[in-house]
Amino acid sequence: QVQLVESGGGLVQAGGSLRLSCAASRSIIIMGWYRQAPGKQRELVAVIASAGGTNYADSVKGRFTISRDNAKNTVYLQMNSLKPEDTAVYYCNARQWREEYWGQGTQVTVSS
Repeated sequence: QVQLVESGGGLVQAGGSLRLSCAASRSIIIMGWYRQAPGKQRELVAVIASAGGTNYADSVKGRFTISRDNAKNTVYLQMNSLKPEDTAVYYCNARQWREEYWGQGTQVTVSS
């Protein structure tokens, strides 16, 4: 089992920035962030592999940056130029082979 502890959500005005963090209880190959807005399906935001490869949703490219500290088993999501449509619950995700884990979610609200 892997426990994921998220932090960093909150309320910010449009154009502002937030940084999310997610600490895993042990090392795991793929870590990333998904989000779910009210009435919508959960969607990929960004993922990063332990070797550093990344993948982003088109809607966040150029505004969000995912990074990780493998020594701390922690993944970060730096969110800049936030828009009201970025409002959602953001979930940390970790997976490798047949394992997959989710964090409890952290609310990000962007006011216009």
